[in-house]
Amino acid sequence: MTAVAPLSPSGGPPTGAADEAASGPGKEPDGAGTGTGTRRSRRGLTPYWLLLPAGLWLAVFFVAPLFYQASTSVQSGSLEEGFRVTWQFSNYTDALGTYGEHFVRSFGYAAVATGLCLLIGYPLAYMIALRAGRWRNLLLVLVIAPFFTSFLIRTLAWKTILSDGGPVVGVLGSLHVLDVTSWLGLTADDRVLATPLAVVCGLTYNFLPFMILPLYSSLERIDTSLLEAARDLYAKPATTFRKVTFPLSLPGVVAGTLLTFIPASGDYINAQLLGSPNEQMVGNAIQKQFLNVLDYPTAAAMSFILMALILIMVSVYMRKAGTEELV
Repeated sequence: MTAVAPLSPSGGPPTGAADEAASGPGKEPDGAGTGTGTRRSRRGLTPYWLLLPAGLWLAVFFVAPLFYQASTSVQSGSLEEGFRVTWQFSNYTDALGTYGEHFVRSFGYAAVATGLCLLIGYPLAYMIALRAGRWRNLLLVLVIAPFFTSFLIRTLAWKTILSDGGPVVGVLGSLHVLDVTSWLGLTADDRVLATPLAVVCGLTYNFLPFMILPLYSSLERIDTSLLEAARDLYAKPATTFRKVTFPLSLPGVVAGTLLTFIPASGDYINAQLLGSPNEQMVGNAIQKQFLNVLDYPTAAAMSFILMALILIMVSVYMRKAGTEELV
C-alpha cells in the first residue's frame, strides 16, 4: 500500500512538498552555507599555521640576531666603559683597512677549493649517476660518510696526515713535488702543514660532499635517451659530454659551487688548525675580535662586510651563469 502525504490545513500541497518547493531543489538549509564557509576559511589558513613554527624559529634565531648584530656594528666604546649606538660607520672602514688582506685571502682560498671540488667531484658524481649501477647507493653512503663525524675531528685528522712525518710529505718529497710547491709559495721548508696548501686541502676535503651531491642530483635527472640519440648521430663521447651532458648538468654545477664557496669563505677552523698566522682567514679575524679582543662592533662590522661581499659575488655569478633553477 502506498503512503499518501498529508494535506496542508489549507488544502494545498503536502507540507513536505511545500517546504521543498520553498527551499528549491538542491538548496542548502539555512545555516549550512555559513558552516561551509567557516570550514573553507579554516582550510585556507592551514598552510599559514603549518608555516608558523618555522617562521617563529627564523624570527628568533636568524632575524633577531641579525638586527642585533647590525646595531652592534654601529656602536662605539669599550667593554669597560660600555658600548653605545652612535650610528657611525667608521667600524666598517676601519675593518676594511685593517683586515682587507684577510678578505682577499679568504675568497682566494675559497675559490681555489671550490675549483678543486668541482674537478674532483664532477667525475665522481658522473660515475655514480650514470655508471655505478647497483653500486650507486653504496657510493652515495661513502660520499656522506664523513658527515658521521664532526667537522673538527675531520680537520684534526688532516693535521696528522699533513704533518712532517706523515705519508703525504714523504710521497711528495720523493717525487720532488715539494720543490715545485715551494717555488710557487704554497709550501715552505719541505713541509705541507702550516702552509696555504694545507688550508686549501682541508677546505677541499671538508666541502667536497657539498659539491658532489648537487652534481649527482642534476646528472641523475638527465634523460639517457638524449645521450643515446647523440651516439646514434655518431657524436664522439667528448662531443656528447660538451654539448649534451655538461649543459644539462649546469644547475648542479651552479648549486654545488655556491654550496661550497659560501661556507668556505667564512670558514676559520681549517686555517686555525692547518695554517699558520700568515694563512689566517677573515673568519679567524672575526673570532679573535669577538673572543679575544672583545671588540664587538668591529667584529660585527666585519661579519656584515663578509656577508655583503658574498651576496654581491653570488648575484654576479648567478647572472653570468644564466640559470635560476639550481636543482
